Amino acid sequence: MKIFTLPGVFRPISDSWMLADVLREQTIDPRASVVDVCTGSGALAVCAALRGARDVTAVDVSRRALLSTRINARLNGVRVRTLRGSLLEPVGTERFDVIVSNPPYVPCEDPDLPTGGPRRAWDAGHDGRVLLDRLLEQAPAHLKPGGVLLVTHSALIGTDATVAAMEAGGLDVDIAMRRRGALGPLMRSRVRHLEAQGLLRPGQREEDVLVIRGRAPAARRVSLVGAPAAAVA
Repeated sequence: MKIFTLPGVFRPISDSWMLADVLREQTIDPRASVVDVCTGSGALAVCAALRGARDVTAVDVSRRALLSTRINARLNGVRVRTLRGSLLEPVGTERFDVIVSNPPYVPCEDPDLPTGGPRRAWDAGHDGRVLLDRLLEQAPAHLKPGGVLLVTHSALIGTDATVAAMEAGGLDVDIAMRRRGALGPLMRSRVRHLEAQGLLRPGQREEDVLVIRGRAPAARRVSLVGAPAAAVA
């Protein structure tokens, strides 16, 4: 897979490639619809298209990110629809077989999200969960029956919180992948803040990075008075 990034667009690193590995392991029907939220370079959207999905959408607030995505789709000979906006807002009421996201999740001193510049690609509030929590709230309503949500982030910002949010949305949850390693450059640059927030133990310089998977029920059955039970989406 060939990936190009314009200046100012976050280049995929290990967490994105972990998510790509899990996405490659998913059984993707050629008719499947996939949306990559916070797409950045578009690497995950391109990966889904290369896996055979014919209906792939990439969403980002950055025009440069969406241009990078279109370039990468062309470089790899696939089609990807690009939409500009925050998280799942641009897709309206559409639902998908797969939602995949590597959202900004680096904790920072500023509680407000950046409105521009390179930090917009990684800063995510005091605890690193501002965008992630919004996505987890929105995503279940945008999954088709049996659809899958895949997100990646550092365990420093709360694995249990992500699992609980997915379960609250009615998803069955598992940890699809976990890797332990040294803090990356961005987390290293925030060590003092992480320790002050209680997200990092004094002297700790390692983290687990996870891919967390949530699956929507295939269907639910409702029983109407005087009528046989029927399956509904």
